[in-house]
Amino acid sequence: MSQLIRLQDIQATHRDLIGDDYYDPTGKTAYGVNEEKIGKIDGALVEDTTGRIRYLIVDAGGWFSSKEVLVPAGLARIVGDDVFFDSLTEAQVDAMEVYDHDYQYSYKEQHENDRKAFVADSVPTEERTEIADTHYDAPNKLELLEERLTVNKDRIVAGLVKVGKHVVTEERNVDVDLEEEHAHIERTNVDRPTDRHIGDVDGNETIEVELEAERARVAKETYVKEEVNVGKTTERHTETIVETIQREELDIDRDGNVVDSKGERVDRDDITADDVRRARGM
Repeated sequence: MSQLIRLQDIQATHRDLIGDDYYDPTGKTAYGVNEEKIGKIDGALVEDTTGRIRYLIVDAGGWFSSKEVLVPAGLARIVGDDVFFDSLTEAQVDAMEVYDHDYQYSYKEQHENDRKAFVADSVPTEERTEIADTHYDAPNKLELLEERLTVNKDRIVAGLVKVGKHVVTEERNVDVDLEEEHAHIERTNVDRPTDRHIGDVDGNETIEVELEAERARVAKETYVKEEVNVGKTTERHTETIVETIQREELDIDRDGNVVDSKGERVDRDDITADDVRRARGM
């Protein structure tokens, strides 16, 4: 039954077992389901016979005040300086035993503990996970990141047009033809006898004739004399936006080994020199 040893211990005592091509996740930020930050990686446990990483020691300080647990390495996804456990939930971590720095863990014993913790009654049914052998294989992919520009367009008020109206007063002359009646007296000399006698009627006998005249009556009516439509047109123009972005590139020396920006060799558990040579057709 293989034993589990802390990676930092095997680095000091069995460097020949793990060689130079190994990955040390210690100190990286850890995230759980939905990319929720849960803490950091406090180290790793490896098999004493093969040197392969089987567990990551996770300090879940983001979920609990103080709790370190062992999470199968195969559940991790490494992106740059971050480690993501896409399916790890708070209920699962709560069901795990606290990691004991002084206890000698065995691969078989801890495997049985995992099978119980991930399907514990306290874990919601939809969060329960059946642990398989593949969940103990360390990640073999390194994701290289790059920044890309994303340009969005916002609608802003670039100007304001107001159209109103006001009242203008002016005098307007209108010629109107009017008719007016005037009295016209026509006298005709007559010389004929009559039976009437003077005094038979009141001497004040008068004749009335109504004289008519036209008088101008002015009225005002309102008419629509003009219609004004206010619209807008769209003009397009191109703006050049300059922004600085970054990306990660893999550094490889002449022998096919992964190196950092200073040319120093970087030891990774998941990428070997042979892997790089095959990828580059060497």
